[in-house]
Amino acid sequence: MTTSAQHLTGAAAMTTGATPRGTDRAQAARDHLWGHFTRHSTWEQGPVPVIVRGEGHHVWDAEGRRYIDGLSGLFVVQVGHGRAELAERARQQASELAFFPLWSYAHPQAIDLAERLAHHAPGDLNRVFFTTGGGEAVETAWKLAKQYWKLVGRPTKYKVISRAIAYHGTPQGALAITGLPGMKAPFEPLVPGAHKVPNTNIYRGPEELRDDPKAFGRWAADRIEEAILFEGPETVAAVVLEPVQNSGGCFPPPPGYFERVREICDTHDVLLVSDEVICAFGRIGDMFACNDYGYVPDMITCAKGMTSGYSPIGALLASDRLFEPFRDGTTTFYHGYTFGGHPVSAAVAMANLDIFEREGLNARVHENAPAFRRTLEKLLDLPIVGDVRGDGYFYGIELVKDAATRETFDDAESERLLRGFLSHALLDAGLYCRADDRGDPVIQLAPPLTCGPAEFDEIEQILRGVLTDAWAQL
Repeated sequence: MTTSAQHLTGAAAMTTGATPRGTDRAQAARDHLWGHFTRHSTWEQGPVPVIVRGEGHHVWDAEGRRYIDGLSGLFVVQVGHGRAELAERARQQASELAFFPLWSYAHPQAIDLAERLAHHAPGDLNRVFFTTGGGEAVETAWKLAKQYWKLVGRPTKYKVISRAIAYHGTPQGALAITGLPGMKAPFEPLVPGAHKVPNTNIYRGPEELRDDPKAFGRWAADRIEEAILFEGPETVAAVVLEPVQNSGGCFPPPPGYFERVREICDTHDVLLVSDEVICAFGRIGDMFACNDYGYVPDMITCAKGMTSGYSPIGALLASDRLFEPFRDGTTTFYHGYTFGGHPVSAAVAMANLDIFEREGLNARVHENAPAFRRTLEKLLDLPIVGDVRGDGYFYGIELVKDAATRETFDDAESERLLRGFLSHALLDAGLYCRADDRGDPVIQLAPPLTCGPAEFDEIEQILRGVLTDAWAQL
């Protein structure tokens, strides 16, 4: 029960930093808000970061401090903050049709968006199943793969191959596909049938392959075939891969990697799922990152950047082949979400993609991505920086104790470095980004697609100062 003494009007609450019931907002957060992936001890021991406004590539907190949004919220806000036309489109749609489900019905916004997404997708990925987020899209992909194989007379094909350290979502199936043991342990046992292979981190790959990206890519792809053969192709339903793996710090695919993976999947009749929850909608460059890397998957999962975060939505795109068993008779995909394809979200997505086209954001990323890489690679002259990797507007900076030997930090050192110093120091310096310890310690960057060389330079200068201070404290 809230313990505040009196109510304030909405306007007064905003100006005083209090809730409508008169409670200090930071205290109300401590008392009632359960943060996602949040250590609540940090809220009890210190200030609660409250972000109140965004404009362009900046956000402001409740104390009036301004930060560069170096992570696009959470790899989401592609077109930048404060786009009034997206808010207005949401208002218009809510006043016309605020909600209707896609359960045996359709509405214009879902129809139009499905057609538009299918137009951008490669090959015959013409069917769009809407969800409310990325984890749900991955969950949907696994369920569809299982049912598809049953419908075509291959009921033993249910297993999924994914990569070590990769993150694919929090639902029970998506979490099983995730390759982060620490995130899964509290919720085990999970859905059976998920198996892991090495990822494409060439910086930590076999020494004899580190200077030969093509050979390393072949080696990494062949580990997928090895796993399929070990489990038995008759039991493997799908391989789920991100174009650029997020967790662990932005591992791009080596040359020839996806070409070989596609070949392996075709040889063993295994579906290839391109998990583009982060990488789609311009994050790498094209509307779908599989187009950037020249492969055609059987399914694409996507979410985040579809609306630039102005309203939640996700989707699974599936090939005509996968839809075929559902086309006739009584066969049904018994799966769905109340808010999947929500009219307001779908309308906002259409308006967001209008901005992409009008402002040429995909071409902008392709044009500016080399400058982003060059700017971040300047940090390699710092002794704490071991590797700069990624693609498009999506980069990771791996931190090391010794750049020559690639010696990493132990768990205690990583805790002190990332959570004890860097997370706070970067914010204090005016940069919101991610200091991540789900693999070796990294800093991740994914600025809005509207950023350019001036913002890259500003980000590099902030990082340089903070990382120099971090090294001095080690």
